[in-house]
Parts: sequence; structure tokens; C-alpha cells
Amino acid sequence: MLGWSHERVIGNRELNHPRFAVLIAAVLLSLLGTAAGCRPPADTEVPASPTPTATATATATATADHSTPDAATSTGLTYTNIHVASVPWSVHVVTADRTRGSFELHSVHAGGVALGLGPLSRQLPTLARSNGTAVAAVNGDFYQRDRAYAGDPRGLQILEGELISAPNGGSALWIDAQGQPQAGPVTSRLEVTWPDGKKMPFGLNCDRRHDALVLYTASAGTSTHTTGGREFILERGLDGPENPWLPLSIGATLSARVRAVRDSGNAPITPDTLVLSAGPAIARGLDNIQAGAIVRIQADSVPSLAGARTAIGGGPVLVREGKRQAIRGSGESYETSSMFERHPRSAVGWDRDHFHLVEVDGRQPGLSMGMTLEELATWMARLGCQTALSLDGGGSATLWYDGRVRNSPCDGHERPIANGVVLVRKPSAN
Repeated sequence: MLGWSHERVIGNRELNHPRFAVLIAAVLLSLLGTAAGCRPPADTEVPASPTPTATATATATATADHSTPDAATSTGLTYTNIHVASVPWSVHVVTADRTRGSFELHSVHAGGVALGLGPLSRQLPTLARSNGTAVAAVNGDFYQRDRAYAGDPRGLQILEGELISAPNGGSALWIDAQGQPQAGPVTSRLEVTWPDGKKMPFGLNCDRRHDALVLYTASAGTSTHTTGGREFILERGLDGPENPWLPLSIGATLSARVRAVRDSGNAPITPDTLVLSAGPAIARGLDNIQAGAIVRIQADSVPSLAGARTAIGGGPVLVREGKRQAIRGSGESYETSSMFERHPRSAVGWDRDHFHLVEVDGRQPGLSMGMTLEELATWMARLGCQTALSLDGGGSATLWYDGRVRNSPCDGHERPIANGVVLVRKPSAN
């Protein structure tokens, strides 16, 4: 017997709606097939009137209310905690109605800057009030956990239009210039053009290797935290609206003048300057760049994300055009092996009519084992997503809704993380 229970919240009302039960039953039947070692077919049929049995567990919440929300009072926002006793799984789902035009996705970062760590619940107050009200959130990208660059996201992040972390070729979510969500691999085309015309790629706000070039903005803090090499403090090179300056935006081309050159590392950063830091292995080739030189900074990407005000890294893509994507890894690293093991997971997905934030608890045998990426992909597809992106998991997996964390973090507490995806109700809808 399939044992499960769920809590559904619409506005301030708890509901257990038969039509929603059909959808959840479809997800569960599909996933239980996967758990047993067989891939569910794409056209799995679900009985028209499933009668799942609520199983009492220490954490399960069962309701007997079968009423339907009145259209005039419904907020278009639902939260559901689904318990599957036979595995077990505890899955948290927030769904928002996109057709109303009331909701948007934004990204946040600890402290509202490029580096640092903080619990997701404490990052939400950094969201600009002009965007509206945060109603739900889930953790974001993988990140550096310690040392001077703790909180550096592994991949792309655009925060309120500012590029604070460069794409790394992996998958990301972004909201394009037309306001539509997109997901896929994004490759960096960040490069500097020196006075002699030579071009050189650079990283952004990250740990600089001895043979690398990194650009630091004020989002990285008050200094570069580097040692040695050669650093070029840059100021605005040309004035005028046709020559943009800071904050750095994706797709921008900046003209910059070298204000000063330092060979000791840890150069200061101010809100109106940039620092281009060259590791010792390449610094010797830049001896001819002196104060007063004009350089060109290009912040491009493939595909072009010009005009995007929100983006966050993650991956892999789980669902594309409504179809589950094959999960592939390379080598024998933990990153690869963990894809095929059950762990806590987080994901974001959408279709034409809805946004979905999903978190799966894990590493807690009495509550939830977690999912493999294939199981998570199946869940997101059965939820109705046309596109879905996996996010960081493990102890970072967190889902916040209506003022509090709703899931059970495997660490026993909310972990400090780098960034997150926030579902926002726009001001006009509040």
C-alpha cells in the first residue's frame, strides 16, 4: 500500500484537494518505480481517482479538509509537504501561479555582496524592497566554504543587475531581458584588452591562482585578499552615458584607466574602482602597463545574457521541454558518485503557468532518505515542469516559506550558505 500524507497551504488555508492528489499520486507512482530499479515510461497512466492512505508518522500532517479555495481569496501560492512512508521521502514544494503576473524569481547572496556565508533566512532581508515581498526561497549554487573567499559561488550570479560571479560553463538559471526564466550552460567571455590590443580572459571576485587574472569589484569587499603578483587599480576611463561604469553588468564593455599599480597584493577596492589582479606567473608579462594606461573590460557570455538582472548557477538541468534529462558524470570524483546516491536535494522549475521550488530532505532514515538526481528529475517532470534545474544539496538544502524554514536540514540546523533563489510577490500584487 502506498502510504503518504501532505499538508497544502493556499493563502492562510490548509487544503487537501482531490485534483492535486491526482498529480501527487502520479509523481509517487513514477518515483516508486524508479526506486525499485525500473525507469517509469513517459506515458505512465494514473488512476482517475486515487485513494492514497494517510500514514501517521511523527512528522506527517494529515488534513481532512477537501474544500476548494474561493477564487476571490486565493493568493495563487501553495506550499505542500509530501511524505512517502515506503522509502521514506519528505518533499517540500512551493508552487506559484505565473499567469497572474504577481510573482518573480530573484537571487540573493549573504550580505548582499559577492562573498560571505549566511543562513538563507537571514539573506532574505537583503532583497531590495522595490522588488516586492519574499514569499518563498530555496538555497542556490555550490560555493567555496572556507578561507578568504568563503561564499564565492561556483558559477554565475547576477544580483539586482550586477554581475558578482562569473559563469563557469556549467548550468545556470537566469531571467532574460524580456522577464522570462531560462536555464542552460553559460560560458564566460570576460576579457581585458590591453593597450597593445592583446586580450586576456579573467575571473571575477574569486581566489586568484598564480597563473590567473582576476577582476575584483567592491562586492568582494574592501580589498582583494591576494598575495604577490601585480594589481592594477582601475578608475573610469571615459565619461558619458555611452560609456557605462559600475556596477558591473553582464554584456557591458567598460573603458578603464589605470590609476595605480601595486606589486604587494591585497590592493584596496572602493565603490568607484575595480582591481585587476595578475598572478605572479603572468605579472612579468605586464611590466609595460603603467598608471594612465587605458584598458577595455568586456563582460560577455555565451549565450549573451545582456539585460538580465537575475541569474544564479546550479546544475545539472533536470528537465528540458518537459522531458527528463539523462544524468551523466565523468571520472570517479565524489561530485560524480553523489549524483547517483540519495542525498538531500533542491531544485527550481517552471512551466508556462507555474514556478516550483522543491526541497527533498535526506540522510535521515526515520524521515527521508533523499533522492538521486534521476529521481529528482522524475519528480520535477511529473510536477509538470517544462524546465527544471538542480541546485546545491546535502546540508545546504533549505526551503523557506511564509516566514520560516519548512524542511528538516540534515545538519540539524540551517547551514550558512552563499546564495539562494527567492520567489517574490511584486509590489503591485501586495
